[in-house]
Amino acid sequence: MNDLTALNAARNSSGLTRLSGWGNYPKLDCNLLVQRRVTELQSLLQTGSVSLITRGLGRSYGDSAINSDGVLLQRVRDRFLSFDTESGCLTCEAGVSLEEIIQVVLSKGWFLPTTPGTKFVTVGGAIAADVHGKNHHRDGSWGQYVHRFSLLIADGSVLECSREQNAEVFWATVGGMGLTGIVLEATIQLMQVPSAYVNVNQRKARNLDETFDLLLETDDQYKYSVAWIDCLSRGHRLGRSVLFLGNDASAELVKDTTKREPLALPTKRSKSIPIQFPGLAMNKLAIKAFNGLYYWRHSSKNMLVDFDSYFYPLDSVHHWNRIYGKRGFVQYQALFPRECSREAMTRLLEIISKSGQASFLAVLKSSGAANQGLLSYLFDGHTLALDFPYRGEKTERLCHELDQIMLEFGGRVYLAKDALVSADTFAQMYPRLEEFRKIKSRLDPETVFRSQQSDRIGITYAT
Repeated sequence: MNDLTALNAARNSSGLTRLSGWGNYPKLDCNLLVQRRVTELQSLLQTGSVSLITRGLGRSYGDSAINSDGVLLQRVRDRFLSFDTESGCLTCEAGVSLEEIIQVVLSKGWFLPTTPGTKFVTVGGAIAADVHGKNHHRDGSWGQYVHRFSLLIADGSVLECSREQNAEVFWATVGGMGLTGIVLEATIQLMQVPSAYVNVNQRKARNLDETFDLLLETDDQYKYSVAWIDCLSRGHRLGRSVLFLGNDASAELVKDTTKREPLALPTKRSKSIPIQFPGLAMNKLAIKAFNGLYYWRHSSKNMLVDFDSYFYPLDSVHHWNRIYGKRGFVQYQALFPRECSREAMTRLLEIISKSGQASFLAVLKSSGAANQGLLSYLFDGHTLALDFPYRGEKTERLCHELDQIMLEFGGRVYLAKDALVSADTFAQMYPRLEEFRKIKSRLDPETVFRSQQSDRIGITYAT
């Protein structure tokens, strides 16, 4: 079978499939490419007549893992290769999920060094998005804990990448949204933990000023920090919140409090959303009622919370994205520098509250110093993530209005969440974009690796 025949066979094995990110917007008819062996991937690349993007588990929100020419289902490469229980170094293929890592390492006293709000993410996806979590202000993002990875680039060769070897490619790939090549396998440094629980100080704040005061007062005291924000409240209650501030719980505290094995997660029954909700379900009145109930049900107290409940509260509800209906939703994550984040967030929330476009998932976090990733998202400041039911031009106008606030205050959007930002706006938000373009051009002169998102934001161009 020649290369072109192999390409067509790969494309025709699945045919066109309508795909989207986790937000179910936008949707695109895509050719699914399923290749298990490196030699098959190399043959696919060497045809010179394909463009593709790897997808992993499809948990990026917007259009960063869809491409009408080809979407590679890399989840098929999902073997563990080695794990040193003394040092916490794990080597695995890029299709291994964070959930699978936790299942293997937690009982041995190890956990992910940082984690996004879902464990249904692959190692390759975590590298591509340089994911972060509730401990970024203390421990940074995923890229800081990647020792090395092997990268299959457009000409079919495999580069070994680390901070010492092919360092430019390493930092272009960390946060590079899969545009430099295909991560085949990686070595990750895990974090040692005394238990599978977080000792949480739950605090209520009456408005955004009080929320910021609490974060600034406690960031040095707590490893994990996150605040749920009521983004529909107005006036003196604008930005009222519930904060969840935590540190790793000691084994002794867990034993004394729960009578459970400290490194074992409690068994829970998962729920599922069986169908797409009607679009009207996510209206302003319903979400305003939910936000009010959520705020008043939470009190200031200390509590012991297992890792699943603290880090992954939505993972227990499978297909929760269906509650936004067939039109889907847009997740908008705003980041502002620390020196102006309070003023900028106030402006942002005022616009959102006035617009009446509801979000019941609004999460505020502190962030720490930036790493060397050319397109990595976070720097020292604060970030606010919001979900907006997609309402066509109305939602797009709101997000573009928020973009202007971001530009005014030196902020930026997160590519793993973005579905709408324009090329001009993106270029202003990411000052190292031209460095990334040069490295990508060297690695991928024919633009083999591209996505709907990379075309939209001007990193690549549709052919």
